[in-house]
Amino acid sequence: MISSNQMDCMIIMSLAFSIAFGYFIFVPEPLRPKYYYKSRGSSGISELLPYAILAAFIFMLMDLQTTISNFFGLNPSLNYDKYMLMLEGSKVSYFQSLTTPILTYFSGVIYLLGFSFLLIFTFLVLLCTSNTEVLKEYAVAYTFIYLAAYPFYIFFPVDVTGHVLPGMTPLLYQLNPAILQIVTICDPGLNNCFPSLHAALSVMATLFILFRTDLRRYKIFAVGTTIFILFAILYLGIHWITDMIGGIILAFIAYFIATRISKTRFKDEDIHLYMR
Repeated sequence: MISSNQMDCMIIMSLAFSIAFGYFIFVPEPLRPKYYYKSRGSSGISELLPYAILAAFIFMLMDLQTTISNFFGLNPSLNYDKYMLMLEGSKVSYFQSLTTPILTYFSGVIYLLGFSFLLIFTFLVLLCTSNTEVLKEYAVAYTFIYLAAYPFYIFFPVDVTGHVLPGMTPLLYQLNPAILQIVTICDPGLNNCFPSLHAALSVMATLFILFRTDLRRYKIFAVGTTIFILFAILYLGIHWITDMIGGIILAFIAYFIATRISKTRFKDEDIHLYMR
């Protein structure tokens, strides 16, 4: 039986290999790091550092979820599953009528690796192509999504469908016990369902790739991967359809805020940096 540490190593190694492989497929030769920040030097990196730190801090909040819930004196068994049942019934159980071992393993890989690859590689692509303005917007959208979703996870928890609906099974967690241990690091109660971060972050990343880059092959890959992610979160017995819809809406809101409202500020920062 694979331990959680071994599973962590396997995921990290697979992700590193995938990123290295994807680099040669999706990043055109003229845009590779030999041209990276050639004219701006270390100032470009220091300019981006606050955004990277903020995004990392928001992610670290997930580890404190139980502590924060206890601070507010919330009931550990609190959940709002009944409202999901009122909204959509058991329609999501249809996806598991398609269950096969191959589809389950494929969906598990997409959920664990495809999602992580999409988020990390998009950040690296924007970094490698010196697309500073878009990289800032991407970090802001990422941060906004976590900030917007976090209160729901604390005050309005919703259990995974595999633990609520009679016709659903938590297929992902049954693949290997180590996977369940890894997932509970960021979702200790397995009730961080609405809105779906997998839906929100993958759709948000794809929006940036589609409309803020010229990487044609990566655009095709991102769209395909995001479609599979949206399927996987329903098929694996994790999210409700409402979770997915909420995540998609959140992605569009985050993209709009990052690219429209904050755009003037970033341009002002670039002008100020240039005039130094």
